[in-house]
Formats: sequence, C-alpha cells, structure tokens
Amino acid sequence: MQHQEEPAYHLVQKINKIIASSSTPKRMLQEIAKVLGVAFKVDCCSLVTVSLEVSSEPITANWSIQDNLELSERDEMFSSAQQLDLPVMECACETLTIEDISTIQKSLAIGRQSLPLTIKAVLAIPTRFGGKNNGVISLIKSQPYNWSESEKKLLNAVEPCCAIAFSQVAQAQQIADQNQYVQTYVQHQSLIKQLTVLSRSNLELNQMLQLALASTAEALQADRGLLILLKYTDPLFRTRAKKQIPKAKATVVGKWHKETEIALTHQLDTSETSFFLADCSLCQRAFLDSGKPLIINDDTDLQDTLTVAPVFTLEVLPAVLLMPLEIQGKVLGFLVLQQAVARNWQSTELNIVQMVCAQLSNAIIQTQTLRQVQTLVDERTAQLQRSLEVQAKLYEVKRQQTEQLQKLNDLKDEFLSNMSDRLRHPLTRMRLAIRNLRQIGQLNERQVKYADMIEQDCTDEINLINDLLTLQELETRHERPQLETTDLNAKIHDLAAAFDTKLADKGISLSLDLPDSRLTLETEVESFDRILQELLTNASKYSQHDTVVHLQATHQVNQQVDQVIIKMINIGHGISEEEATYIFDRFRRGKGRWTPGTGLGLALVKSLVQHLNGAIAVESTPIEDSSLSKICFTLTLPQFSTETDSYSQSD
Repeated sequence: MQHQEEPAYHLVQKINKIIASSSTPKRMLQEIAKVLGVAFKVDCCSLVTVSLEVSSEPITANWSIQDNLELSERDEMFSSAQQLDLPVMECACETLTIEDISTIQKSLAIGRQSLPLTIKAVLAIPTRFGGKNNGVISLIKSQPYNWSESEKKLLNAVEPCCAIAFSQVAQAQQIADQNQYVQTYVQHQSLIKQLTVLSRSNLELNQMLQLALASTAEALQADRGLLILLKYTDPLFRTRAKKQIPKAKATVVGKWHKETEIALTHQLDTSETSFFLADCSLCQRAFLDSGKPLIINDDTDLQDTLTVAPVFTLEVLPAVLLMPLEIQGKVLGFLVLQQAVARNWQSTELNIVQMVCAQLSNAIIQTQTLRQVQTLVDERTAQLQRSLEVQAKLYEVKRQQTEQLQKLNDLKDEFLSNMSDRLRHPLTRMRLAIRNLRQIGQLNERQVKYADMIEQDCTDEINLINDLLTLQELETRHERPQLETTDLNAKIHDLAAAFDTKLADKGISLSLDLPDSRLTLETEVESFDRILQELLTNASKYSQHDTVVHLQATHQVNQQVDQVIIKMINIGHGISEEEATYIFDRFRRGKGRWTPGTGLGLALVKSLVQHLNGAIAVESTPIEDSSLSKICFTLTLPQFSTETDSYSQSD
C-alpha cells in the first residue's frame, strides 16, 4: 500500500509546486500536462477547462511525447482522431454520470485538434471544484492499451490538485475578462456621458450631430465616421412597404476621420456629399433591413459594388459598419463607421452603436418637432397679437360707449330731478285749488264728483313722481340707512289695522302669524313701513275675492347671524317662471295683468330691501284642482345692524 501511495504523494507535491510557482495560467497547465504525461508514461496528456459561461472559450494545454511529425502523418492522425468512439475511452472516476461523459467527450474533441498523434486509448477524469466540473484530464495512447487499476487510482489522487489548477485558470480568465469588460465599460460610459451632455446642450442640431459622430467614432476606434440624413421627396411616405425603396435624397451632414492619417484624409476628401437612395445599393440594403447593423468587411460581402455612392470611398476603407437611424418605423438616415482592415465587431460595441443611433434619432425628431411647434407658436402668437389689437379697439369703443351711456344716465337723472319738481309743483297747486273750492261750498253734486276725480289723479301723479325720486336716490346716493329699534309685533299690527278697511272692501281678510314674545328689529322705520305697505297693496290688487292674506313673521339664526323672516302669502293667478325673473324690475308687469298700476311698486320694494341689507324673493305654487296659485313673497332682514350682536329672540 505504501508503494502505491508514495508515487501519488510525490506527484501531487510536484503539481502543487507548479501551481504555487507558475507565472501564467497557460504555462501552469502546460507544465502540469507534462508532469502527468511523464508520470503516466503516455503518448499525450490533454488538459481542457470547462467553462460554465457560454461566451467563454475553453483553455487547452497539451503535452505530447512526439514533437515533430511529417505532414502526411499529421493528416493520417486527424483522420484517425475523428474516428474516435466511446469503447477506447475509460474514466478513472468510480461514479460516472451522463453529464460527465458528455463533458469528457466535448473536452477531448477540443483538445485532440492540436494533438500530433493518433488516438487509440484514453483514460480521462473530470475535475470537480465546489461540486461542479471545471476541467478534464485526458491521458492518451496512440496504441490500444488496457489501463490498470493503479493508474486509475493515481489519476483519482491527482484530480483534486488539478481541480485547483483549473480553478485558478478560470479565475485568471474571469479576471482578464472582467478587466477587459471594465475597460470597455469605462469607454462606453464616457461616450454615453458625452452624448448625454450633448443632448442637453443648447447647440444647434448640426453641431450636436457632428460632435456625437466624432465622440462615437473615436471611442470605438474607427478610421472614419459619416452621418447621413434622408430627405423624402414624398411627404406622405411614413412607413415603407416591404421591399420598397422610396424616393429620398441622402446628404452627408457629418464627417470624422483620424487626424494622424494625413495621406488617407487627403484621399477621403470628396466634393460629392449627397446622392439618391435608389443610386446606392449599400444604403438600400441597410434601409430594407432597418433595425439591424449592416457589416461589410470585404468585396465578397457586397452584392453590387458598382452602385455604391462615391462618398463611401470603399477603395480606401473597404470595411463598413452601417446602422440606420430609425424611429417609429421611419428611417431618418444612417450612421457609418469605416475601417481600413476587416474588423470583428463585439456585441457590446454594436449595442453602443444602436444606442447612439437611438439618441440621434430622438434628437433629430425633437428638433424637427420643436421647429414645427415654434412655427405654430409664432403663427398663434401673431394671431393672438392681432386678436389683442382688435380687442383693444373694441374695448376702446366700448369704453367710449360706456362713457356716453353714463353721461346720458346723468342727464336722465338730472332731467328727472328737474322735471319732477316742475311737475309736482302745478299738481300740488291744482290739488290745493280743488280743496279751496270745496271749502267755499258753492259746488253742486256733479261738480263735487269731478273735483274728487281730479284730486285723486293729482294725488296719484304726485305719488308716482315721489316714487321715481325715491328710486333715483336709492340708486345714486347709496346712503347708509338711519337705523332705530322698533317693536316688530306692534308695527305689523298698526299696518294691518290701516289696511283692514281697504282689504275688506275687496272681500279679502288679513291673517297675522306673529311670535308670542316681543320681537324687535333694528331697521330704518320709514323704509320698512313702505316695504310692507307696497306688499300689502300688491296683495290687495292681485288676491282673489273671498281669500285670506297671511302675514307671517319669524326669527332665525343663519351662519351665526340673527335674521327676521317676513312672509306675505296670498291666493291669486300664478306667476310664471319668466315673470318671476323681471317682476321686481321697474315698469314691468305680469302678462295679462289688467289691474291699474305703474309697475314701480315691487321695483321700489327691491331697492328699499337692498338699502336695508336684506333680500326678497317670490315663489308661486299652483293649487291642485284649481286655476289659482299660492303666491309667497319672502322678506329677509338682519335683526341687528352688525353681525357681532348677540343672539336674541326677544327683548
């Protein structure tokens, strides 16, 4: 047993020493392959890493006892190696899964591509690190061979240290990939930052496009960059049909090239900066396959080199990357990057180009939209300016008309004031003369009747003139009411007694509904009396015979303000909604009203109510099975002169 363990111990020590002292992972695997090949006395030893990432390529290290072979022998070796099948391959692992077999076969297929001998026997083992396969060790003989159990045990013994070696190789490869990724990421982030700054700058579109093109071409280390925009001659062309090339003119709006290559730059100067899309097969291919990059590395990739626009100068820069500028199904142009030699573009680089094209497309559309919006704003501003000028003229005309109306109103007030005095004076003299004639006592019965008629007409005309003067004063002077405290119950009883006879003559009775306790009201007594008189007069005129007029007074608090509510309810012909809108206007009377009157009574009531800081409203409710209606005038007055007075229902 000691004889078998000692070679394994020394072999593991050698491998660990190589792992600890090797400078590069590739060299470490190569030295381990040599040590294993010599120790097992095989013709070839192959070490292949197993990567868990699809994008990472495996690393191989082969050692062979034969260093030089003739070309004919090499060809024979490849043909025989491709005929390798499973029976010649054995695994040193005690437990073998289908995944292990697949891993060994793939690794052997990779490693045998550079082996300088035929393969007749293989002893392989997958290495495990962290519970996962990370490599394969393959011992190869060019002649049929039966592997012994001791060889299998020895290979099992060195598997853990070889797994560590594979792990270090994988880590080194991962670090290198990450360093490359970080370097590329930093470059790309710098490009994105530059493009973001450009998109937020106040530069004009052409300047922004030129700087974006220069930044992109320089970051991606291209020899030359072009930015081509399309102008469609058909304004209705929005989305192209399949396999259809529209009528469009392509114009080079941006150029960039390496400054160091002076000779190349001289050859790239061309006076032709525009061409039609139909005249360039290269742009047509990119247009029809929009959304994907078009990569041309040599003439064999070109279907037709005769119809390529001269601006591309393919004889100098044959390698081309052409990416369409597309947004919402419309191709705006192309971003072109050219190289003097063929280039294998990485997926991250293509993603960057696509991102740049998307930003440029957005910038172009935004600029076009802003121009259209600015044009529309200018048009609307001009229209608004013209509208303001018209409105200013109309305002001036209206102001002049208002001034004229104010002057006419002042003249009217002055005329009424002067004429009222002139009209009232002779009427007063006429009434005085009639009274004097009565005192003499020389009038017969017929003459007395005529004198009474003349005196009544004079009284009516004088009252009309007084009402007009009162309305004029209320509308023009706006004097504060002379308030005093009055007993509302007593005041209403006095007014009702004065109207009892007048109402009784028409077969109308008056019903009072007053609070049991004394209710006071702080108001202008003369104006309040006139309001109730006019409402009672209106009720006596328009109430139906043999009906009752209800006069109700109550107290309420509304929003912490004491108020007195007086309602005058009578039965008569209803008031329509249309009549209710103008019933308080002067000289306006309801339709079909044949009762004599001037139409100033309710207008005077409204003005007096407003003078007392109150409100009045009318409501007409039809009575069922009747042509009559219940008409209610509601008068609302503040109980006290200010809102700070304390709440009190009675004194």
